[in-house]
Order: sequence, then C-alpha cells, then structure tokens
Amino acid sequence: MTRLTITLSLGIAACLALATMATVPEGVSAARAIAAADSPARIADLALERQFNAAVARREIEEALAVGDLELARSFVELAAERDVALSPALIGKIESAEQDAAKASSRAASFARGFITGKPEDVASAAGMLTGDLFLFGDVRDVVRESWHGLRGEEVDKLVLGLAGTGIAVTAGVYASAGLAAPARAGLTVAKAAKRGGHMGLPLLRLLKLEKREKLVDFVSDLGRVQQRTSLRGALDGLKIAEHPKDVARLASLAAVKGGKTRAIVKLLGRGAIFLTTSVFTLASWMFWALLNLWALCAACKRTAERITLRHCERRRMRKLRLENQRLAAAVQAA
Repeated sequence: MTRLTITLSLGIAACLALATMATVPEGVSAARAIAAADSPARIADLALERQFNAAVARREIEEALAVGDLELARSFVELAAERDVALSPALIGKIESAEQDAAKASSRAASFARGFITGKPEDVASAAGMLTGDLFLFGDVRDVVRESWHGLRGEEVDKLVLGLAGTGIAVTAGVYASAGLAAPARAGLTVAKAAKRGGHMGLPLLRLLKLEKREKLVDFVSDLGRVQQRTSLRGALDGLKIAEHPKDVARLASLAAVKGGKTRAIVKLLGRGAIFLTTSVFTLASWMFWALLNLWALCAACKRTAERITLRHCERRRMRKLRLENQRLAAAVQAA
C-alpha cells in the first residue's frame, strides 16, 4: 500500500466531508419540513427560524408604526417575545405611547360609530362597530337593501355580498337559537363581507366562493370566524389575502389556534409560507437523498481510508520485523 494511495483516500474523504457538511443540515431541515407538512404552526416555526431576527422585527414594527397599524406592531412584539428576540426598550416605549394616544375614548367612539353605520373596518374600534352591527342584523339588512337598490337602479349588484348578507341573517338567528354556538360563522360572514368590499380577496378565491353551496360557504365563514376570534378582524383580512382556496382558510384557522395574536405578524412576514411549504416535496426529498448519499459515501471513504492506513502500518511493521530478523541472521553468520 503506497503513501500516494493513502493520500488520495484522505483527499476523497475530506471532499466528501465538505459535501456532507453542506448537504446534511439541509437534508435534516428538509426532513423536518416534510414531517411538518400537515401542521401550519410547525411550518411557520421552521420558516421563522430562517427569516425572523431582531433586525427584521425592528424593521417590521417601524413600518407598522409609520402607517399607524398598532395592532400589527404589537403582533410583532409578541412574536419576538415568543422566539426570544430582544427588542430595544425605546422601540417598545414608542409602541406603548402610540397605543395610549389611540385609546382616547372620543376617537374610539367615533370610529366605532363609523364601522357600525358604514360597515367598513378602518381600525380596531370600527371593526368592532361593524361586527356589532351585523350581530344585531343591522349590517346584513343594510347590505341587502344597498345591493337591492343598486339592482333597481340598473347598477352592478355584488352578488357575493348579497348572498353573504342573506346567509348572515339566517346565521344570526342561529346564533341566538344556539346560545352562541354559531358565533364563529357569524363573525366569519362579517369578515367575508368586509374583505369583498375592501378588495382583500383574490380572484381565485372569489370565483370558488361564487360556486360553493351554502353548506360549504358556512364551513368557510366558520373557519374565517375562528381566525377572527383568535387574532382580529384585520388579522382575518390579512389571512384572506394569501388564501386561494376555502381550504386555505381552514389552515389559517389551525395556525391562529396555536399562534393567536402573533398570526398577523407571521402572515405579514411569510405570506403563503405561513401555511404551506414554499419548497416542493420533490426538492426536499432530493436534499434528503443527497444528504444520505453523501453521508454513506463519507462513511465508506473513512472506512476504506482507515483500512488502508492500518494495512500500511501492518506492512511497515512486518517489513521492520523482517529487516531485524535478517540483521540477526547476518550477525549470527558473522559470529560463526
């Protein structure tokens, strides 16, 4: 066994070690991602490990404060606390100061009234007003009358809002009859109407909803209502922006059930990556395959290198023993 052969074996093992260092961590991440495919909360956690840090949290909070979205800023604060990401006291103080200013009674009362009358959520208080209006049937009756008036005048009628309002009247009766058991569906209908009017629904989802039967529509708004209850009205509206199918809202409800108020921050940061794997299963499986292949090749190369080094060592010992034996024989011959 030559020294060159051993050197080549060590070189191959070193190259495979570098390849393994690059592929095995990705392979492990891929395995974790595939295992989490059915859990939106675990998918979000895996994505946040790579995409969320103190710099990202500070940037998102400052952007939210700049547009007056205090709820989103607070959502990022909660997410940072959950993931042990430190935020500066000055930034926290800035959020608390803005929240105190927004909590003035006169401002909140006026906003509540606008939401109750117009059905357009502009902030937390107006969203509460809109939900209250729908809970007392005022909002649904208002929307039915508005869309019917549009039809009488020959204007375009929003059939989805009209259908949601009609369903809302029936669901609201169910809320009172069931002592609140149908409350998620009632809240979801309010969110759906607000999303349609505010342009928060994408065209694929709108097309599907127009084709759904009433039973499926009730399931959809029930999931949407659970998102609203665990986050907020604006949180549900943000979720609808990334939804392309009614089943996506069911996954959002699953995420919101675990993450609560942090859901808005997660959806803002990850988009559809909050509820679905952004990398294809084929790609993830490929990472796992190459990681296992490199690991196996590294083990085989290390084994072969160790065998060659051992064989080289044994040969050298045998040659040394043979040389010593020859020297003793030569010495014995000379002595004789």
